[in-house]
Amino acid sequence: MGLATPDTSHLSRPEYATVYEPAEDTYLLLDALEADRPLLLAQRPTICVEIGSGSGCVSSFLNTVLSPSTSLIISTDINPAATRATRETTNNHGVFEQCQTRFVQSFGDRLNNSVDVLVFNPPYVVTPNEEIDVTEEASAWAGGACGRQVLDVLLPQVPELLSPNGRFYLITIEENKPNEIIEFLELRGLRGTRVMERQAGREHLSVLRFTRSE
Repeated sequence: MGLATPDTSHLSRPEYATVYEPAEDTYLLLDALEADRPLLLAQRPTICVEIGSGSGCVSSFLNTVLSPSTSLIISTDINPAATRATRETTNNHGVFEQCQTRFVQSFGDRLNNSVDVLVFNPPYVVTPNEEIDVTEEASAWAGGACGRQVLDVLLPQVPELLSPNGRFYLITIEENKPNEIIEFLELRGLRGTRVMERQAGREHLSVLRFTRSE
């Protein structure tokens, strides 16, 4: 039997109306993390970071995946309601820190070469660039041209953030040109592969996993 999906029923409350609720992309990411559980437990990560935590479902699930080991799980989001939702979802089970910030900007360079597990389900929907961050809701899904305008700001930072044994899990759709993303990070010393994919309506979702090249 698989690991339990975190309870996010509190998202039905009005104060969380702008928070992205778990959907097929979320569940695919959970499945990929659970499939990698033996590797993650063997890795014994110390610091994990989820960027764009939204409901906090993934951060909470990652804590379950890593149990019984104890890792610091840092969850960031630019939406203050998402930060509060993540706090309620994680419900003090594990060692969590929530931060309202874009990517990991508030941490400066303190996380460089220190992140053992980095997770990002970005705003990947193809939209006009002017729709990015136009509302708190849009910040969770509007990705601009090719659905890459937000992601492309983070990608050059990933090799700087990962620890020597670090892993980066990323959700994409085909319009994001995942093979191009893999090539971009391979040129910067990371090896990438599609570890799981699924059709969800019109979207062909993939989980990309990156590690340091040997």
